[in-house]
Amino acid sequence: MDYEIHIKRTIDYIEENLHEDISLENLAEIACFSPYHFHRIFQALVGESVMEYVRKRRLTYAAERLYYSNEKVLDIAIEVGFQYQVSFNRSFKKVFGVSPVQYRNAKSLSGPLRGKAYLHPKQLTGGSTMELKFVTKPAFHIIGYELKTKTEDGQNNKDIPVFWQHYIQNDLGSKIPGPIKKYEELGICSDFCSETGEFVYVIGKEVANGAEAPEGMSYRSYPEQEYAVFTTPKATDETFSSAIQSTWQHIFAEWFPHSDYEYSGVVDFELYDERCFGAEKVMDIYIPVKKKNA
Repeated sequence: MDYEIHIKRTIDYIEENLHEDISLENLAEIACFSPYHFHRIFQALVGESVMEYVRKRRLTYAAERLYYSNEKVLDIAIEVGFQYQVSFNRSFKKVFGVSPVQYRNAKSLSGPLRGKAYLHPKQLTGGSTMELKFVTKPAFHIIGYELKTKTEDGQNNKDIPVFWQHYIQNDLGSKIPGPIKKYEELGICSDFCSETGEFVYVIGKEVANGAEAPEGMSYRSYPEQEYAVFTTPKATDETFSSAIQSTWQHIFAEWFPHSDYEYSGVVDFELYDERCFGAEKVMDIYIPVKKKNA
């Protein structure tokens, strides 16, 4: 499957249907992916989450209407899918740096401030390899701490490292009751919302089935699953976070497009153990997979 062609097909669809209802599920169907897999591939290749890209393209269209027409701001806002002018004004200023009225009144401009709203898919480089292994992990259970974050503007890449820092500095891991492996911790992505890009990130430890979570923690269970396991490149304290993020990028932008596997849609997670304590730190990323057309 040529991932780039499928992503470009959805980008073309977005351009032709900016005035219609567009959902991640609909776009995933056009791309022939599961919704979650499509979300991860799109973000890896385009650099934006799917619905954030749609929002910015609609705002660019609105900017053009503001600049080249005398239509009411409210009418333009409704045309691009905003029910209220207040929310339109807020979103417009976030992208363009000025309010819709200020934008319209800047008559000295030679054209609309397109800026961030014009995004283009990145080219696949191909040929990049990474050592990995495949494992079947039995059903497991965790107790841990939850963080609600979102993919919009890469917010998750800021929130999660801070969350880990708080977890480590306050020795929160020692408060998790009955861990099966004392020095092994999991960072789990779950509960993804396709429309908002919000999801829950959990830091926890494996525990026995049915273990009771103390107040302020949560208990979760996950089924047996086959995983592709990627190990991050060796990194220092300063480069560890970026090494993890670049490995995630590699998995969805490089490995999946050239592999015989697809995302199975169960749960993916990061595994941190004794290897994170040395001068050269590494960790594992577990991605649930299945053979294509299996």
